[in-house]
Amino acid sequence: MVFVDYLKMHVRAGDGGHGCIAFHREKYVPRGGPDGGDGGRGGTIYFEVDAKLGTLYDLKQHPSIVAKRGGNGGGNNCSGANADDIIIRVPIGTVVSDLEGNQLADLKEPGQVWVAAQGGRGGQGNQHFATSKNKTPRYAQDGEAGQERALTLDLKLIADVGLVGLPNAGKSTLLSKMTAATPKIASYPFTTLSPNLGVLEFDEVSRLTLADIPGLIEGASKGAGLGDRFLRHIERTRVLAHLVGDEEGIFDPDDMLYKYDLVCQELSAYSDKLANKKQIVLVTKIDLAEPEDLEKTLAAFAARGITAHAVSSMSGAGLDQVRDIFRAAADEARKEEAALEAELQKAAHEQEKQARSYTIIPPEEVPDDGIPSE
Repeated sequence: MVFVDYLKMHVRAGDGGHGCIAFHREKYVPRGGPDGGDGGRGGTIYFEVDAKLGTLYDLKQHPSIVAKRGGNGGGNNCSGANADDIIIRVPIGTVVSDLEGNQLADLKEPGQVWVAAQGGRGGQGNQHFATSKNKTPRYAQDGEAGQERALTLDLKLIADVGLVGLPNAGKSTLLSKMTAATPKIASYPFTTLSPNLGVLEFDEVSRLTLADIPGLIEGASKGAGLGDRFLRHIERTRVLAHLVGDEEGIFDPDDMLYKYDLVCQELSAYSDKLANKKQIVLVTKIDLAEPEDLEKTLAAFAARGITAHAVSSMSGAGLDQVRDIFRAAADEARKEEAALEAELQKAAHEQEKQARSYTIIPPEEVPDDGIPSE
């Protein structure tokens, strides 16, 4: 299936049905009174997160969704039928915005539901407008118009570890060796044209999601090589695994540091959030390197205060250690997220508490105008 991570779509909820103008007709009942029924509710359009989806491809085939209108009311107090609602399933990580770029919803929890377009209410029939002065009202309400929106959907993958690096750094190969994912692997740049996800399992209850992000090039933050489209998928990863390698086996320390700095510059240029994410540096394809060159490369990173881990996806060297490093880093990131969420909730609670606080003033201290002084 084609990977689609961005699209524009139009949604229009159903209009409410019109109320009915009718009067009761029955033998021997000359003045039966108004009995016009209410109109039915228009169909509402919902977005629901489906954990099984990984692309917006299905929605790209149906860029305009229109719900049906409610049925009109009838005589004898018969209400019109409510229209069926429409549920649109979207993948985890879908961000919904309007065409001006204002975020409307961030759908990142399985089963989460958001109202994309609210169906219109049905109009009331003339039975509701009878009064002691007007017992035969000859008017009824029209149904309300359904909500209509033009939306943009932006899929941002949610993963524990995001694999980043220049093209041919070995990201797809590492993903295939550590998980059951089967990304396309070849010896030419830009083999990976869309993000791939894989699950790294430790036991029955402990697992990590890895995201293989297509290779970044100079100018990626400005759109070169579709880099800006790829970079947004890294925004929600908890940890970055920065892969640096050479497909020719030439492990020149200066060249390796240049590759590392180039990717870091693009991350920083895209957003401060990416620049500040924890990085795990992996020197890959060490099966192609001379031992002395590898040692010099690791020493060059260490001189900068960077701990680089040597791995080979082909021979498996260092992979067990990297699995443990990924696990520890992701666990630490989860704890930090939980602590931050707790702080935000506490601050929101305190703000709400202050908004609800009040002072009891004794009756004798209440001024004549009833307004206490500051």
